[in-house]
Amino acid sequence: MNRNYWVVGANWAGDDMYDTFVKRGYWEMGYSDKDQPGLAEMRRQMKKNDRIAIKSMLGQGSPNIRIKAIGKIKEVDGEDGRVYVQWISKGMDRIVESKGCYGTIHGPYHSEHTEEYDEWVGKVFRI
Repeated sequence: MNRNYWVVGANWAGDDMYDTFVKRGYWEMGYSDKDQPGLAEMRRQMKKNDRIAIKSMLGQGSPNIRIKAIGKIKEVDGEDGRVYVQWISKGMDRIVESKGCYGTIHGPYHSEHTEEYDEWVGKVFRI
């Protein structure tokens, strides 16, 4: 199976949406497609059975991020921009190197990336 891996944020202009996303079984980027067409295009690449991880920053200057939840994508709704997720592991506190994942959405990570990224993806998405 050719599966992609995505690292996403849950902070909307200072509002932490993590609890809402996990409780309601979805993720969305917090911007309109019109305002952030590049992010919307990345979201459109997400597909059923891809893996998704919610991350948070650890403070300005930190080279690391915190992984808070890991899930499996069930559906990407092109109409409202929501990505419906089966959250597999929630309430996590896993610290990993950021690899530049400071923004809203990062990916897709998959087997075509380097061995270094394969190791990092393993650390991020390990259940």
